[in-house]
Amino acid sequence: MVQAVIFDLDGTLLNTIEDLGEAVNHALSLHGYPLHSLEEYLGMVGHGVRNLVTQALPRELQADEGLIDTCLAQFKDYYTAHIDVHTRPYPGMVEVVQQLHAHGVKLAIASNKFQSGTETLIAEFFPGIPFVAVLGNRPGYPLKPDPEIVGEVLRQASASPSQTVMVGDSLTDMKTASNGGIRGIAVSWGYRALEPSPAYALVHSPSELLSLIL
Repeated sequence: MVQAVIFDLDGTLLNTIEDLGEAVNHALSLHGYPLHSLEEYLGMVGHGVRNLVTQALPRELQADEGLIDTCLAQFKDYYTAHIDVHTRPYPGMVEVVQQLHAHGVKLAIASNKFQSGTETLIAEFFPGIPFVAVLGNRPGYPLKPDPEIVGEVLRQASASPSQTVMVGDSLTDMKTASNGGIRGIAVSWGYRALEPSPAYALVHSPSELLSLIL
């Protein structure tokens, strides 16, 4: 039986892309830089907001660390104030989390979104679910696919790698699972179009996801 499930957040539990894109475009607009479409942002997310802001800048400015710092602060100010304007759970995923909790499965979040944003969204959209860990991008901690975040969850959940799975929508998530010595389950409704692979399971619906875990 699965003891613990580690969920990615953006693109797995929640569709956050519109609020993310609008926040980056706000920061870009303050400097008069070209804006991007939501489709373009789908290819930029997943590696932390600093990387997201950097990729959104004109290519010739992407090495300017001072500018990146400024735009990142402007992005965070806007995003924090507008974090849930368009963001919603993917259909059926609240019920998946509730079902897993009801069956005694320990639940955790492992996201590359900055920590305060991760905590805010989990508190709003999954109230009453006692996640054993809600881990985002924190100073001094490496981003996924580094396996440190998996080890941290395993310790906090008192779970074994063989009885823990990671659910995500990207190769970064699947590499995190592999690097951490746990099983990966990829969902097809997120921001990346993953191909079937012997390295992980690929599911196309919340019900299919539940059937692989319970």
